[in-house]
Amino acid sequence: MTENEWGREEGFRREITPNREESLSAEAVVDDGDEAGLRPRRLDEFVGQAELKEHLGVVLDAARGREQTPDHLLFAGPPGLGKTTLAGIVAAELDVTMHVTSGPAIERAGDLAAILTNLGDRDVLFIDEIHRLPKQVEEVLYPAMEDFQLDVVLGKGPAARSIRFDLAPFTLVGATTRTGLIAGPLRDRFGLVERLDYYDSGELKLIVERAAGILSVTIDSAGAAEIADRSRGTPRIANRLLRRVRDFAEVRADGLVDVDVARNGLALFGVDELGLDKVDRSILESIAVTHGGGPVGLSTLSISVGEQPETLEDVYEPFLIQQGLIQRTPRGRVVTAATYQHLGVAVPERFIEDPSLFE
Repeated sequence: MTENEWGREEGFRREITPNREESLSAEAVVDDGDEAGLRPRRLDEFVGQAELKEHLGVVLDAARGREQTPDHLLFAGPPGLGKTTLAGIVAAELDVTMHVTSGPAIERAGDLAAILTNLGDRDVLFIDEIHRLPKQVEEVLYPAMEDFQLDVVLGKGPAARSIRFDLAPFTLVGATTRTGLIAGPLRDRFGLVERLDYYDSGELKLIVERAAGILSVTIDSAGAAEIADRSRGTPRIANRLLRRVRDFAEVRADGLVDVDVARNGLALFGVDELGLDKVDRSILESIAVTHGGGPVGLSTLSISVGEQPETLEDVYEPFLIQQGLIQRTPRGRVVTAATYQHLGVAVPERFIEDPSLFE
């Protein structure tokens, strides 16, 4: 039985991957919404995460020296910090093809089998949101990661039979926003586990200036710094804000992005001096005003602001907690004194009477 025959028999779905020129070319045309075109292609172009870069550089150099695949890699951290970019850099540094999929997209063991059998020698398989892989899919992944072998069971009951396939050596790069949801046996099979941290303003300024060069945006140092300061420590947000400020500069100014144009443009699009947007302020106002400072349960807060609980936890809360605007308690979310100061609203009497509530 050929690979295509057993693939059809079990209903396997093959992953569609772009060719190497499309996915790795540094000369790709960049349009307004092309986030991939702004990503660095090589490790020395990647800004920030110095310790991670050093670790990854050693791993990749050693693998090239041995002419082998590097250990499997797991990148963790909040959205937008560069996990997908690093996976692409790994593939580019090794001069191989990167195949891209995500945990929710692999619903059955057969889906993963189809992807694995399509990998070339030393290719990189990138699985985003790897913590969302179904358990039965994880079990197929274990021997593939350890021994580059795939066990497929065809049929059911007494007629069932097992077929073992040898896979081409490959490197699995996983990305997750929730390391704690990854099963221990899967996490232990990664040779390098790294967490990405939020970027500082200086690093984000370099990222904004690099993106401005790619997008042909005329920007001065102060304008780049203003955008960086409001980017919530996240390169993806920095690139998005740069594009919106560019639009504002072209329509309402002379095209040059200086500090005044950056401030006015960001204000127009609802991004304040802390980098908070409409949803952030809605979260703070819901806790501080509607619910008297909290505590507020996640489900209640989700209904109040009209966002999914997972989105609040993964996208919005980390930055608000980092900025000292909200706190998580056993009873729910509460705001701090800084929230009332930022929103410019009156502090409830119970906080004035008991200052420890601000601690």
